[in-house]
Amino acid sequence: CFNVGMDLCFKYSICRTMEGFNHSRVSEFVLLGLTDSSELQIFFFVVFSIFYLMTMFGNCLILLTVLSTSNLHLPMYFLLSNLSLIDMCLSSFATPKMIMDFFAQRKTISFEGCISQIFFLHLFTGTEIVLLISMSFDRYIAICKPLHYSTIMSPRVCVGLVITSWTVGFLHTMSQLAFTLYLPFCGPNVIDSFFCDLPLVIQLACIDIYILGIFMISTSGVIALISFLLLLTSYIIVLVTIRDHSSTRSSKALSTCTAHFIVVFMFFGPCIFIYVWPFTNFLVDKILSVFYTIFTPFLNPLIYTLRNQEVKTAVKKKLSNQYFSFGKTTPRYSVQ
Repeated sequence: CFNVGMDLCFKYSICRTMEGFNHSRVSEFVLLGLTDSSELQIFFFVVFSIFYLMTMFGNCLILLTVLSTSNLHLPMYFLLSNLSLIDMCLSSFATPKMIMDFFAQRKTISFEGCISQIFFLHLFTGTEIVLLISMSFDRYIAICKPLHYSTIMSPRVCVGLVITSWTVGFLHTMSQLAFTLYLPFCGPNVIDSFFCDLPLVIQLACIDIYILGIFMISTSGVIALISFLLLLTSYIIVLVTIRDHSSTRSSKALSTCTAHFIVVFMFFGPCIFIYVWPFTNFLVDKILSVFYTIFTPFLNPLIYTLRNQEVKTAVKKKLSNQYFSFGKTTPRYSVQ
């Protein structure tokens, strides 16, 4: 069934189990969603639809602003535009289906769709983790080694950091799916959430994988925790460094680092809580899932536009230019 390799005995036992359950393998999963109340479902439909549209608009606006504004063609804003792209992807892998499911009598997702959600969730979160580390590295070089900034943070290095982010995210999600795809699922098929997440799905497997499952899932939590501690350390070093600089420069650097750390805390906090302690079935897990898949991508453009004067000015200029260009191209009619 499998070639000789790592965990051969485990894979062999799964393969033999799948032979017995292959005829009854589930073809879909049932999602319980956020609530059973029809009134709350209507409320959530309106709220999350607004949040999703504003998330897509805000991140798309930042992305277009950075690309079209010459004075923003700097490493920091290049990484920021990629963060906006990832946030658009992260908010789209499950939110549109969740919004549509509010009016569905039976919320279901196919087995392939469920695996796809797990794939994209870990791809985008893994990529964002590395990208946030890259943004922290960029701020460290800019503040602690300003004379070498242009040499270290060259365009080639920036592109390399983005490519590395996506590569690490892809390898991380494949490592998770390589474990999940070989599990037999013969029922039950009910997931107490609004999307497929790894801790919830592997509990539905027909074999006992509790210990190995905890190890696999907790690995993601430990990686997130270590990354968060590294980022926290780097920001502490930066804050200690800027104390000796001029007040104007220190204020600007402090504002930038504060904005970055807010994003880091909002993103890593829920991930660490959910994946370090899997299989808890706490209601707070569902709430935190909403937070880092919907609220964090929505708040990122607000944080960066409100805390960064260059981005704020460029966004205002772009919006005003679009408004006036629309007014000039709008035909005017007069009554003869």
